[in-house]
Amino acid sequence: MGLLKGTASFVRFSVLGELPENTLDFIADRVIAFSFQDIDDTYDEYSIGWVSVLNMFDSQFQYASYAAGDYITLTMRIDERKVSPAILKKIVQKEEERVRQEKQLPKLSRSMKVEIKERVRTDLMRKAIPIPAIFELCWSLSDMTLLFFSTNKKVHAILEDFFKESFGLLLRQQIPYTTAEQLVDEEQVAVLERISPDIFV
Repeated sequence: MGLLKGTASFVRFSVLGELPENTLDFIADRVIAFSFQDIDDTYDEYSIGWVSVLNMFDSQFQYASYAAGDYITLTMRIDERKVSPAILKKIVQKEEERVRQEKQLPKLSRSMKVEIKERVRTDLMRKAIPIPAIFELCWSLSDMTLLFFSTNKKVHAILEDFFKESFGLLLRQQIPYTTAEQLVDEEQVAVLERISPDIFV
């Protein structure tokens, strides 16, 4: 929970695109439309959606609002069922041996091995408890910047895709150069454009 307590590492993004005039109504509709759907009682392997920053089980925002003044605070929750490769390999080998002895075969065909592996994987996946992961963000509507409290590149890619799907807006990670563009006037931007990288050794 980097946004609310403890030390925080975050990455800054620019939010690109136009919001409609009824901004808060639009965001409210999209947040609920893309809220997190629980998969504990299903056989689904993956779920992603928005939840409250105060409670990862509050996907309808009944207990806390995501709007705070000019800011939108959300948590992107991802639940995923995973099976350890080592466990899968062990159970598959055990099942292959059982089938081979049952059918009294010296060797199993490739198609039989594929069928056994898929059956075992499906069975293990159904028994697996989804593992949750949460990632918080704070979106400023006035300057269209977003702080995302994770430095994981893979999660950044997931955020960019899901944010676009949710709100129809693009995210562009800010680097010192793009941050400087927002802080200076037009004349200084022209100076920035003439800057070239150098190596200080």
